[in-house]
Amino acid sequence: MAASAWEDGARGQKQGRRGCEHYDRGCLLKAQQTCEECSTLFGEYYCSICHLFDKDKKQYHCENCGICRIGPKEDFFHCLKCNLCLAMNLQGKHKCIENVSRQNCPICLEDIHTSRVVAHVLPCGHLLHRTCYEEMLKEGYRCPLCMHSALDMTRYWRQLDDEVAQTPMPSEYQNMTVDILCNDCNGRSTVQFHILGMKCNICDSYNTAQAGGCRISLDQQ
Repeated sequence: MAASAWEDGARGQKQGRRGCEHYDRGCLLKAQQTCEECSTLFGEYYCSICHLFDKDKKQYHCENCGICRIGPKEDFFHCLKCNLCLAMNLQGKHKCIENVSRQNCPICLEDIHTSRVVAHVLPCGHLLHRTCYEEMLKEGYRCPLCMHSALDMTRYWRQLDDEVAQTPMPSEYQNMTVDILCNDCNGRSTVQFHILGMKCNICDSYNTAQAGGCRISLDQQ
């Protein structure tokens, strides 16, 4: 079929007409960056594998991804386990999840692998579009998939320590304890109940959830 179309185009060229019988065009149907006859540039960037024409945006073709990406190439590396090109500053410094790039962004539900928007890797290993990550931080600080803290919250936890210390609970709640589950270390512990937050005894995070009912010590009953 391809050979026939090429022969039709060649015959049309001799007859003063280019292309096949279905339409006329300015050059023969052959994917390349410039026209063989008039040297017209079809695109500043051309990929002979994807047959992609575009303006020069420092693109490069990643064989492992199977698509062209916006570079420059030296600023990115391909993580074989995550199956995605990531920024060089993440090499050896991110948590890998098998084929995580094949999942949709949990914020906008759009594809991550083929997106032109840079992917942001959370400490838990899940991926979001960089723009979606920035919007998420305006509303919260936790991964929408696993509830792990999406950034280093240590400074905020210490500020919360001070607020808890300066906000004593009413006497009837001072000896009340509660079982909690930590979203950051997945540990369980029993801590004193406080309206501002319950601090994990294992990793000192306040990213916790109540995992049982409140209890009051016997000497308080």
